[in-house]
Amino acid sequence: MNKDQMLSRRRALLAGALALAAAGQTGLFTVEPTVIRGAPRKPAPAPGAPAETGAAGPPARRPVKASTYRLQPLTGYGPPRRAPLRTPVRRAPILRLSGIGRRMVLTFDDGPDRRYTPGILSTLRKHDVRAMFFVCGGMAADNKDLLRRMVDDGHVIGNHTWSHPLLTSLSRSGVRDEMDRTSDLIEDTVGERPLWFRAPYGAWNRAAFQLGAELGMEPLAWTVDTLDWTTPGTGTIVTRVIDGAGPGVVVLSHDAGGDRSQSVAALRSYLPDLLDEGYRITVPQRRRV
Repeated sequence: MNKDQMLSRRRALLAGALALAAAGQTGLFTVEPTVIRGAPRKPAPAPGAPAETGAAGPPARRPVKASTYRLQPLTGYGPPRRAPLRTPVRRAPILRLSGIGRRMVLTFDDGPDRRYTPGILSTLRKHDVRAMFFVCGGMAADNKDLLRRMVDDGHVIGNHTWSHPLLTSLSRSGVRDEMDRTSDLIEDTVGERPLWFRAPYGAWNRAAFQLGAELGMEPLAWTVDTLDWTTPGTGTIVTRVIDGAGPGVVVLSHDAGGDRSQSVAALRSYLPDLLDEGYRITVPQRRRV
């Protein structure tokens, strides 16, 4: 082989290697925008616009076998880092979810509590329904098994601060600490950081919206407040939920913070009634792709 032939072959090999490298980088770094599951894909909403209603939630997760082969990045030893979600800074929390059909969202605050959360989880599982649990870090730290059970059953875990303080009375660094510690605990326990946040007492301020967005969380409030924390009676809680039912409604209840036996009993009553009336109980599922 003469010198010119050797140079031509080297150029061909180099061109082929560059083409393969370009194709590999395209596959490694392709990132799709954040979407809300359950409806046809649409452009991202403007800041302050209602979020889309999601699907009824993913099915119960199955543990991945240790022997499962996983592709690793070209450099480093851990899994590829995902790009952070770009979350808009809102001026008000989301109060209800838009979407087609008779869809509602059930949410439970302040837990998990070993006395009441298991009963709520059992009822939800019986009816194959997904809900949202806005947990406090201080409670979750003592009940990590309940966090795992929530995720295994397909429920969405939200951030409700560490110690349930009045955020408007805290400094900006204090608000960040309450949020960050809780998100860290949730991630350490179930492997994912929360994508939703709810301010204790519904007391929102600018810092809560800004810091929540920085941490990739959307602020979700509620449409119907059962006021179950006042222990008004099981029948009263049921009536408030049924009377307030409607498309896109977000119901607020509690699974901790006091005696929540009425809340547990009320769910057993109103959940089958809602399903019989044609409501689909869903969760707003944000996800990275």
